[in-house]
Amino acid sequence: MTHDHDLVLRPTAAQTEAALNPPPGRNGGDLVVESLAGLGATTVFGLPGQHALGMFDALRRSDLRYIGLRVENNAGFAADAYGRVTGEAAPLLLSTGPGALTSLAALQEARAASAPVLAISSQVPTAGLGGGRHGYLHELPDQAASFRGVVKSVHTVRTQSQIPSAIAEAWTSALTVPHGPVWVEIPQDVLLAETQIPVVTGGDTFPEELPPRPELTAVAADLLSRAERPAIVAGGGVVRADAAKKLRQLAERLQAPVVTTFGGKGAFPWTHPLSLQSWLEDRHTTDFLEGADVLLVVGSGLGELSSNYHTFKPRGRVIQIEADLGKLESNHPALGIHADARLALQALLETVGERTDPSAPERVRAVLDQVRERIAAQELTLEQDVLAAVREALPPGAPSFWDMTILAYWAWSAFDAKAPNTMHSAQGAGGLGYGFPAALGAAVADPTHPVLAVSGDGGALYSVAELATARQYDLNVTWLIVDDGGYGILREYMTDAFGAPTATELTRPDYVALAESFGVPGVRTSPQTLAADLAKALAAPGPSVVVLPAVLRMFAPTHLG
Repeated sequence: MTHDHDLVLRPTAAQTEAALNPPPGRNGGDLVVESLAGLGATTVFGLPGQHALGMFDALRRSDLRYIGLRVENNAGFAADAYGRVTGEAAPLLLSTGPGALTSLAALQEARAASAPVLAISSQVPTAGLGGGRHGYLHELPDQAASFRGVVKSVHTVRTQSQIPSAIAEAWTSALTVPHGPVWVEIPQDVLLAETQIPVVTGGDTFPEELPPRPELTAVAADLLSRAERPAIVAGGGVVRADAAKKLRQLAERLQAPVVTTFGGKGAFPWTHPLSLQSWLEDRHTTDFLEGADVLLVVGSGLGELSSNYHTFKPRGRVIQIEADLGKLESNHPALGIHADARLALQALLETVGERTDPSAPERVRAVLDQVRERIAAQELTLEQDVLAAVREALPPGAPSFWDMTILAYWAWSAFDAKAPNTMHSAQGAGGLGYGFPAALGAAVADPTHPVLAVSGDGGALYSVAELATARQYDLNVTWLIVDDGGYGILREYMTDAFGAPTATELTRPDYVALAESFGVPGVRTSPQTLAADLAKALAAPGPSVVVLPAVLRMFAPTHLG
């Protein structure tokens, strides 16, 4: 009897000949790029460095497209966005020590947002592994230790024969739900040494699916079918699982109102009669969700931002579907279902009963009216007009990437993303400098749409070097910089808490002149001309910068009382 696991694919004559006579002049770096190509990678991001030159030399012998940024952290943000847009593992090539460590903030964002990034770093020569303290350039006692608490998995290579399997294992880890960044490190001497290992020609990996346990979905379906006031919180897991259509089907079958988290923007149609939109930082929405007798939470851990800063206290039964096991019931007791959102929603659709509830759309309208009245009472017309201008100028299918800035905080709650997987921000880890380099990565992933980046002047100073990258690769990214002369939200926080701000005011450049010095067209706009200026910039090929001098304010919080 022949068992499936006994079957071995025999090489063809041509494959055998190629294996026996590999082309000369290859090194360990070739094994890296061949492994990536074999796994399906087409594009890599990164920065060269002395220890990593073996990888970068190999790139010229490969068909991989290389996108080089100017700062490692920005390269990580670009890879993060590429992974979010494509759903593929985005390779990120880095050098040892300072180069590697500079990527940590970007990898933290990728981990928090479940973006698949495959970071491959060089290491000191093999003799220096294990903290031998030989005094090599860039040497750390344990480089991998700096990444273990940030990425999903760490893979240290010691010989050339380990490279293909280590990269394949890391690739599988990055693409196993929940997606996330992974770390591979390879010593300099291993990368530089000539290799006789045959050309890597295969590398298919099959990340395991994460289906729900059927006994749990049976209980969940029963609870939802019998609920009198069901509601749904849809998080980023719905977007990443491409499950928006299934979410809509379930919501309509249950007549359950839906609110999307800031990471789940676009998971549910903004103007749908059951849409509570994204007003999570509002007590009226919080009260409504607390009043649900059965609350279905899909693809969210109900963290700080999704729970109105942990003031949300559900009174009914909570069902939580979450692919990240560590987030399951981490904030509220629930019927916890460890599963991919798409597979779990499909299981519920196959078993849940249909409800009729003519009052649901009316109750949704009442909440949204309360929210509008609260915002209208605060005299925030400028902020709403600016956000409306951005929405008017941005084509419906075009992606946008938002830095940690006041306009982005407005957008979390008040911006209609129009479609899933089109609005992204750094709200996972909350670091500055995400918007522009991430937009560059998205433009590389899909050059058919213009891409919008939104930053404040404080966050923009983290990313100005990447104007050179935008020009070098002629990427279709328009960068909106809202210039208020400092760290605007910190200015508000400090004034509210202490009566005066400290360390929030910034000397900054003339951003229009700065952009033009890179060969990137720039324009200074106003709230009145923003929609037209932004639309014109987005319609023009290549990069551009639009600067809006304006001091924006946040709406009053509802979690402090």
